[in-house]
Amino acid sequence: MKTIVVIPTYDERENVAAMAKAVLAQDPSVELLFVDDNSPDGTGAEIDRLCAGEPRIRCLHRERKEGLGRAYVAGFRKAIELGADRIVQMDCDFSHDPADISRLMAANADLVIGSRYVPGGGTPGWPFGRRLISRLGGAFIRFMTGMPLRDPTGGFKCWRVEALKAIDFETVESAGYSFQLEMNHRAWKGGFSILETPIVFSARAAGYSKITTAIAVESFRIAIKLRFKQK
Repeated sequence: MKTIVVIPTYDERENVAAMAKAVLAQDPSVELLFVDDNSPDGTGAEIDRLCAGEPRIRCLHRERKEGLGRAYVAGFRKAIELGADRIVQMDCDFSHDPADISRLMAANADLVIGSRYVPGGGTPGWPFGRRLISRLGGAFIRFMTGMPLRDPTGGFKCWRVEALKAIDFETVESAGYSFQLEMNHRAWKGGFSILETPIVFSARAAGYSKITTAIAVESFRIAIKLRFKQK
């Protein structure tokens, strides 16, 4: 069974080499696909350097930044073309621990979500305000959509390719971080098996955060839209 880890990048030059080494160390059968949105800091060139020395690493170069959702759609499409049976998606900043990849791969579900909010998960180092907003946001999404997920916006996931194809991932509306929410909702509505497994979400290792207030607002908007779309 072929597993490809898809990691979108934008200004992650400081992290890609260490991330590639950590991901490939998890299992000799795992391959890595970076999706770079023409990062101005030279991330793409650094990934090309890594590709030259390791055939298990590839890079999909995109012309411009169009949002996390569009990057994942392009990455999933490419991974499927490369013959993936499972696709792991994760961040490049080490907030998702590569050591957890094997646990996500081993879980028996169509969609495995690395969850911050099931027993054993956590967000060490987060200030109270950020933790409160995240918890309240998750509760709001569960109320609006009916999804029974404790971490409906989590971005560390493992998909069976059959499930990805069945939910028609290329037509997902969300271009930004709410892509995670909409994809989870499609899998849930489609009746696919979903498992949340605990992860510890750490502070990024280097670089700068891409999270903004607009991202949170988008998640609320999509949750409301999904609520009324179901009726």
